[in-house]
Amino acid sequence: MEWSIQDIAKRAGTTSRALRHYDDIGLLPPTRIGSNGYRYYDATALVRLQRILLLRDLGLGLPAIADVLKTATDATGALRNHLSWLHKEQDRIGRQVASVTETIRRMERGEQLMAENMFDGFDHTQYKDEVVERWGEDAYSRSDSWWRSMSAAEKAKWQAQVASLSSDWTAAAGAGVAPDSDEAQTLARRHVEWLTSIPGTPGAVQEYVTGLGEMYVADERFAANYGGEAGATLVRDALAIYANRNL
Repeated sequence: MEWSIQDIAKRAGTTSRALRHYDDIGLLPPTRIGSNGYRYYDATALVRLQRILLLRDLGLGLPAIADVLKTATDATGALRNHLSWLHKEQDRIGRQVASVTETIRRMERGEQLMAENMFDGFDHTQYKDEVVERWGEDAYSRSDSWWRSMSAAEKAKWQAQVASLSSDWTAAAGAGVAPDSDEAQTLARRHVEWLTSIPGTPGAVQEYVTGLGEMYVADERFAANYGGEAGATLVRDALAIYANRNL
């Protein structure tokens, strides 16, 4: 099936002008242009538009979105990772709604406010104890300060980069890529560069990188970021090879 630019603009809650601009900058070319000069879009183009709009909602600018789409070529994997993030956001926002609703209820009734219930859903530090236990108080403090100093757009861009890396690992595992292949080693390099960008972590240290790889496999919470145990195993093995060769 194909849809006209007017139909897509209406369904997506955007404008024909915006879609033409996406075409002009190479972000979303139409599937074809009819003899009447109208742009038409197929299902693949619609999926790409959905990803663009999701990334815009995260606060990314169009150049950053273009970079993400260029890097994360597996649309299904990228959307699956984005869906996972949306579910987490849905849960967090749901807890915020319940928290604020309860605050309003107590204020209207003149009841005592309960501090322990007022900030549910507002805290990004739920893994503080685990981080401190693994890497020390200073590591947590530095990474926490770094995160709080970022703007909403900067946080969104960083999260999109993480989602892109996870998606590419998942796609590589699904394709049966070997951990010592050029493709896997390129991903391993990107992974180490990502780790190095986070203040408070040891970064490009062999023991740290290989230890994280082992944790990805052992802890299902982390393995889920790479499509499960098979994806986490590829990450672990590729990181071990990369660390042995380069760190």
